[in-house]
Amino acid sequence: MSAEEPLFRVVRGVPTAEELAALVGAIVVRSRPAAVPAPAAVSTWARSGRPASPRTWRTAGLPR
Repeated sequence: MSAEEPLFRVVRGVPTAEELAALVGAIVVRSRPAAVPAPAAVSTWARSGRPASPRTWRTAGLPR
């Protein structure tokens, strides 16, 4: 494929600039990988600083 050869062409009809932009946008979105990378795992050290439940920080200051 040469640099001057178009990636696609309209074979019928006369699309407006907006219609061509919508087509290009749809092609770009469909060409992206479908799988989203998994979020990075939180380290044990970072997790240890977080409360286990929403009320834990309140009860932490109470006598045991």
